[in-house]
Amino acid sequence: MICIINASRCKKEKKIMEEKNKNFALPKKNITLIIIGFAIMVIGFILLGGGGSSDPDVFSPAIFSARRLTVAPIVIILGIIVIIVAIMRRGKIND
Repeated sequence: MICIINASRCKKEKKIMEEKNKNFALPKKNITLIIIGFAIMVIGFILLGGGGSSDPDVFSPAIFSARRLTVAPIVIILGIIVIIVAIMRRGKIND
């Protein structure tokens, strides 16, 4: 910006632009909730894993456990819901 005529107005505009650049699109609380949601999803994927057999010719009934078929998908969906709520949640507007 070139301010020759009104230097004080230019300084105010510059300060306002710097303050706008410091603000993120989402408040800190929402970003924290997004991180928590991703952590919940990671836990769900960890619960989903395992149950395989070291020998591919041997069948392992552990792949049909309740943890893998019900608990893990529910935990993953809960993580997705937390992320969606964190993104859609509106922060407080300061006047």
